[in-house]
Amino acid sequence: MKIIEQYLCGKVSDDRCEDGIVTTPSFVAVIDGSTSKTPRHIHPTLRNGRYAMLLISDAIRQLPADVSRETCIQALTDVLHRQYHQVLPPEERLTASAIIYSDVRREIWMIGDCQCLVDGVLYENGKPSEREHAEKRARYILAHPDDPDAPEKGRALIVPDLVRSMREGQNKQYAVLDGYPVFLPGVKTIAVERAHEIVLASDGYPFLKPTLSESEEALQRQLHDDPQNIHTFLATKGLVAGNRSFDDRAYIRFRR
Repeated sequence: MKIIEQYLCGKVSDDRCEDGIVTTPSFVAVIDGSTSKTPRHIHPTLRNGRYAMLLISDAIRQLPADVSRETCIQALTDVLHRQYHQVLPPEERLTASAIIYSDVRREIWMIGDCQCLVDGVLYENGKPSEREHAEKRARYILAHPDDPDAPEKGRALIVPDLVRSMREGQNKQYAVLDGYPVFLPGVKTIAVERAHEIVLASDGYPFLKPTLSESEEALQRQLHDDPQNIHTFLATKGLVAGNRSFDDRAYIRFRR
């Protein structure tokens, strides 16, 4: 494999970034730790999303080169579950999405909300209720154009919906890594035997393009024209004043 370009950027700062990139002789991966919906932290000094990302990144580096998809998922699940000392509801777990390319298997494994380009063809694996929540938030903000706090209130409005979706659907209707058995029907596998160029990315890029510069340009245009993500791109959160973007982002492009 030849890495062409890669980029990692935290929405607030790099030391708080919950996205990660892993490259080994056998694997390329992007991990997207989920933003905490509750104040409970498993690690005393790290947010749950960042801690999950770091644990999963280390575990991928230790995987055997020929590991199967199922064995990989179980290994990543186990490393998270070992951090728990009691049964936890979904919103309190270490949770992350991951997209992993196995060079030996010639496959891409999409576990959770992530995206990739395979020779220019886009693949996504979003959560089933994400757009519904994003639309509810957008409607609230658009209905209160004179309220400077509308974006914050719109986000607060849908947090209970997000938590309810986690309780009802996490690893029941969609797949994530959270230390509990993964909903395997929600894991998308892409065979790339004939692929030449691959891009893996987190959902911090609203419009994934074949190059980093194009993806960054599309993101910056979105941040300028629709910073709250209520028009040209719908999301469950928008740009907060002082932040670099509405979400952490990770991008890696490579050739097989």
